[in-house]
Amino acid sequence: MTKLWGGRFRKSTAIEVERFNASIDFDQRLYHEDIQGSKAHAQMLAKQEIISSEEAQVILCGLDQIEKQIEAGEFEFKLELEDIHMNIEKALTDQIGEVGGKLHTARSRNDQVALDTHLYLRNQITDIGQLIVEMQKALLTIAEQEQETIFPGYTHLQRAQPISFAHHLLAYFFMLERDFQRIQSVYKGTDLMPLGAGALAGTTFPIAREQVAKELHFSALYENTLDAVSDRDYVIEFLSFSSILMMHLSRLSEEIILWNSTEFSFVELDDSYTTGSSIMPQKKNPDVSELVRGKTGRVYGNLFALLTTLKGLPLAYNKDMQEDKEGLFDSIDTIKFCLTVYPGLIRTMKVNRERIASLLQNDFSNATDMADYLVRQGLPFRKAHEVTGNAVRLSIDTGRVLTELTDQELQTFSELLQPDVRSFLDIAACVNRRNTRGGPGKDAILVAIEKGKEILKHQSTILDAWELSRV
Repeated sequence: MTKLWGGRFRKSTAIEVERFNASIDFDQRLYHEDIQGSKAHAQMLAKQEIISSEEAQVILCGLDQIEKQIEAGEFEFKLELEDIHMNIEKALTDQIGEVGGKLHTARSRNDQVALDTHLYLRNQITDIGQLIVEMQKALLTIAEQEQETIFPGYTHLQRAQPISFAHHLLAYFFMLERDFQRIQSVYKGTDLMPLGAGALAGTTFPIAREQVAKELHFSALYENTLDAVSDRDYVIEFLSFSSILMMHLSRLSEEIILWNSTEFSFVELDDSYTTGSSIMPQKKNPDVSELVRGKTGRVYGNLFALLTTLKGLPLAYNKDMQEDKEGLFDSIDTIKFCLTVYPGLIRTMKVNRERIASLLQNDFSNATDMADYLVRQGLPFRKAHEVTGNAVRLSIDTGRVLTELTDQELQTFSELLQPDVRSFLDIAACVNRRNTRGGPGKDAILVAIEKGKEILKHQSTILDAWELSRV
């Protein structure tokens, strides 16, 4: 097959080179964006009288027909045509004749592929933003249900202070809020229109880049043609965002895996979100959480792969940049898959409140509150810490908890330890005294939940605006 770029060549491309060079196996998913970009370009060419209105109309009809063929599974993607751009252009020329060749006037594959990637990623960001919101909704729903559930807070994976399960889940809610803020920044970096940059130096034709940008709902243009085709920083920003998001999901996964274990038994995952063992009939495995934890690594890998690819490239376009697609597509697919499955797991898991309560009645997570009690009586905190530590040591040595020490024993540590300290050490009371903003107390949690609802409304407004920019 004669190449669309083959005029200067005397020999055909070696078959192994064609296979090595081609990207059509993965970049065919850009067909919609490629066609939409081509339609906007054709309309602009006609308006600028670079081609006739009649020619533009023939091109537009041809592109519509090709998109229908692709969506119906009737389009044959050809390896020898290398990529989605050449496959569509060749099909267009075959269908409508030589006028199809006029579509490429005043553009290059360099700015064309940049445009397609911008459009595709912008659409995917909108989808991912919606999925983040759904994950947040699931966390907020369970947080509302579990406001009264006292839960062990950990440092160093050692029980530290009691909180509420709602407080713990809301921590992830607000992590995801910052992830949503990050994806807003990514969206802004993606919302730039590169078409018109040509191969690197623009074009001699009197194009109207602003018209194309308006047609494709871009808010701004690249101000430098070399920059427009040379960089993939917006892809790197997305992969960076993706890595942070997956890190948050992985941490949640790690905790759910622990909580679901027999040793913890804090939660029980629903049958529909677990799997069994081929040999051990009693097993119910947290495969979803394990896979999310595992898939985090591949997203990290995609980020570092592209950073490494770009770090030494001279301006402008180099074939190395074709390597931006597979990692980008893989990360998009991975995080969409994870965010699609996870809300259901969260909503259906059972919290073992009785188990958790029984553990908290038999530990020393209220020790800090004993120290605070002494401080309220006028003792300096460092001395209060020492007194409480001595009381903890006696409790451990005698197989008791702090509230089981006698009045006489407490008095040996400090005369300030009066009988009312026992009510002060009640686990629920320890939690509910912590009502400063962001704390785990009842009142603070109610404020946080209402704040969460406001955040979701704001994020939905942003998503509505993004939806209007789809092409």
